[in-house]
Amino acid sequence: MRKWWPLVAVCLGAFILLVDVTIVNVALPAVSAELDASFSALQWVIDGYALALAALLLASGSLADRFGHRRLYLYGLGVFAVASLACGLAPNVELLIAARVVQGAGGAAMFATSAALLVGSYQGRDRGTAFGVWGAANGAAAAAGPLLGGLLTEHFGWPSIFLVNLPIAAAAIALTLRVIPAPTVPAGPTARPRVDVAGAATFTVAAGSLTYALIRGGDAGWTSPEVLAAFTAAAVALAVFTAVELRAERRGRTPMLDLALLRRPSFAGLMGGALLLQGGAFGCLVLVSIWLQSVLELGPIAAGLALTPLAAASFLVAAVAGRHIQRLAPRLPIGGGLLAVAAGMLLLRAGMDTDAGRGSLVAGLVVTGIGVGLATPVLVSAATATVEPRRAGMAGGAVNTFRQLGMTLAIAVLGAVFTGRADRVLAGAGNVPDPKEAAAALAGGQAQHLVAAVPGSAQPAARELVHRAFASGLDQVFLLSAAAAALGGLLVLALVRPGRRDHQEPSPEATARPSVPPQEAPARDKAAALRS
Repeated sequence: MRKWWPLVAVCLGAFILLVDVTIVNVALPAVSAELDASFSALQWVIDGYALALAALLLASGSLADRFGHRRLYLYGLGVFAVASLACGLAPNVELLIAARVVQGAGGAAMFATSAALLVGSYQGRDRGTAFGVWGAANGAAAAAGPLLGGLLTEHFGWPSIFLVNLPIAAAAIALTLRVIPAPTVPAGPTARPRVDVAGAATFTVAAGSLTYALIRGGDAGWTSPEVLAAFTAAAVALAVFTAVELRAERRGRTPMLDLALLRRPSFAGLMGGALLLQGGAFGCLVLVSIWLQSVLELGPIAAGLALTPLAAASFLVAAVAGRHIQRLAPRLPIGGGLLAVAAGMLLLRAGMDTDAGRGSLVAGLVVTGIGVGLATPVLVSAATATVEPRRAGMAGGAVNTFRQLGMTLAIAVLGAVFTGRADRVLAGAGNVPDPKEAAAALAGGQAQHLVAAVPGSAQPAARELVHRAFASGLDQVFLLSAAAAALGGLLVLALVRPGRRDHQEPSPEATARPSVPPQEAPARDKAAALRS
């Protein structure tokens, strides 16, 4: 069992950083009451973390390739733990938002290095098992956040959702120091590649500006000067990033992101699959959680329990089938998983109507979880296998950046689709003074306030209208999520070519381990030829 301790160390870090993407949702009312925070400030408690995580992932991968994956993972854990303590002790919402941004920066360092640490710690079948369990932990963490947040908030108060990270981070640091050896770096001028500072800076600006625009677009308006300026900044920064990376390649330097990979159909298909998987499977959960609590009037714990079928199915599929699906051509489990997510979304849509309850979610969430469990572990291992181990941080950062941007894009787009549909339903009733404002209130979890605002005799009709408007909005959300996941599945099946995913090329991190078994050498040589 000792050989699996590195996997435990990586999974602990991955779990707390991904749980913190969603754990805050159910605690927002308590934060608002205690810190006297406005709704806009509460949005930034969530968005500050997501923005830092998405913007810094690829830059963190580049830094990891320069200074070492183990070292940057430890630094990330330390920053994340200190920021979590600051979040739990924050006396006002401004300091809470600032601490969440720092927390996201630490999470980016952890996220970008996790896959590379697994590549360096395991070989052959053990690597497939490790990625399967790690993928299961990722999927379970992303979906378990609302339940864990509800339990902690209801019983220990909102600061506990941050303070609970401290003992977990401490255990991960201790395990990493003990069971993951520091790599032996050979001496010489080529031992450590130069850091692509210009590439890291321009990509961070591009990702940060795009994420900011997508977050703010639904609130400030897609054509507002603020949002248009952010989109423009993202486009300009992306163009500069492309020019910088191409120049680095021409001069024989190591770029932060090898743009030649994006010209390969397989790698491009994997990035598209990563973006559409995360957005298609998880983008709708924010609105589903609001529906459970504001329309069905469930408590935080009950709402979290209603979402657990996705987490349970994802964990079981990835953990049980991880070893076996790693042997398949990557396009099969990834493409099939995306199509399963699409089927799950269609099941959710079929069960959503005015009289729907939490039981109507079970079948769709289970099928969606199966798709996530199939696709996630293979997606990460396939991406890291496209480069040599010393650059696995770059590949891991790239795929995870696309995943986070997919989530951000989905939340923004699905929120706009929901409010547009709810607006039309409310306007069609003919007795709502401001349908657009009422639709925005629904999306913000104010369903019961809308019902309470009308005279008592009219409240039953108002409650039925609220249920109908929310159900109609979710109907469109599920349909768009299904279309996105189906598109991702078809892209992966069409573009990703069969081939070996394990990269067995020797590296500084692997020099202390046994050489590749003879039966794996031909496939290794084939993978090396594919990269050349």
